[in-house]
Amino acid sequence: MTKYFIIMICLVSFTRATAQLTDLARVEYTYFPQSDSDNSFRRFRTFVNAPFKVSEDAYLVPGFEYRNVNLKFNDETPFSRSDLTRFQSFSLSLGYTFKLNEKWRFGARAAGILTSNFSNDSFTNDDLIYTGAVYFINDKTDEGLSKPWRLILGGRYDTESGRPFPLPFVNYYREFHPDWSFTLGVPKSNIKRYFGAEQKHIFQAFVTLDGFYANIQNNVAVVTDTDEINTGESISMTILLGGMGYEYCFTDNLVLYIYAGHTILNDIRLRNRDQDDVFTINDQNSFYGRTGLKFKI
Repeated sequence: MTKYFIIMICLVSFTRATAQLTDLARVEYTYFPQSDSDNSFRRFRTFVNAPFKVSEDAYLVPGFEYRNVNLKFNDETPFSRSDLTRFQSFSLSLGYTFKLNEKWRFGARAAGILTSNFSNDSFTNDDLIYTGAVYFINDKTDEGLSKPWRLILGGRYDTESGRPFPLPFVNYYREFHPDWSFTLGVPKSNIKRYFGAEQKHIFQAFVTLDGFYANIQNNVAVVTDTDEINTGESISMTILLGGMGYEYCFTDNLVLYIYAGHTILNDIRLRNRDQDDVFTINDQNSFYGRTGLKFKI
C-alpha cells in the first residue's frame, strides 16, 4: 500500500477529531485523577479499520470503535450523580480516498456514533450523533527528499458541537534530520527523536487535545445558587495537555506506547440542549497518563 493510503487512514479513523492515527487497530487505556477533588477519569478504547482496494489508487475504509468511560464522581453537587459514572460509545464509520493528481489525494469520511450513559438499557435518538470530514493531502515523504514533508488540509463537521459550519483542519509534518521529525497541527503537535539501528525506540514531546462527549438519557436537574433549575442533557470533557511519550517498536507494525503529562486545560461540564454549559464538574489541571498497543501498516 502507498504512503498516501497510510495518510488517509491517519485522517479518517478517529471519530472525534482528537487524534491523528496511522493505525489499523489499537487497544488503549487512559487515566488521570482530578486535582483538589475525589473525582478521577478512566477510559478504555479500542478500534479496528479494514481497508479495501476498490480501484487503482482508490480505497474504502470501514471502521468500528468502542469506548468505555468510567468517571469516578464523588464531589458534592446540587444534583444526583447516580447515572453519571459510566458512559459508552459505539462508532461505525466509512472512509473513501482516491488520488486526484500527481500531487494531491482526496479523502472523505462519515460516521454514526451512539454515545450515552445508557441508563435505560437502550438507546434513543438523542444518543446518536453524526460526523463528516473531507481532506486534501500533499505527500512528499516517499520521493527521496533530504527533508521529506507532508501537508494536509481539510475540514470536519459534527452534530454534537452545535456549530452550523465545519471546523478547518491543518497538519504539517517534516523530517529535518535522519533521527528527528516534527508535526505542527491540531489536535496534536510533537517533536520526535528516533534511537537505535532500526529506530525501535522513539521519544517525543507533545501538546495535544483529548476529551469525550455523551448524552445523558435521564436528564439531570441542576439547582443554582438562586434556586433556578437548569437541565443537564449531555456531558462533555475537553482537555489540552502537554507531556512526553515513549514508543517501542516490536516490529515495523506492532508498537507499544506510553504517554505521560499534565493538563493545561481541563474542563468537564454538563450542557443543555443548546450545548450551553449548565454546571462545571471540574476544571483543575492534573496528571495525565495513557498507554496501549497499536498495529499499523
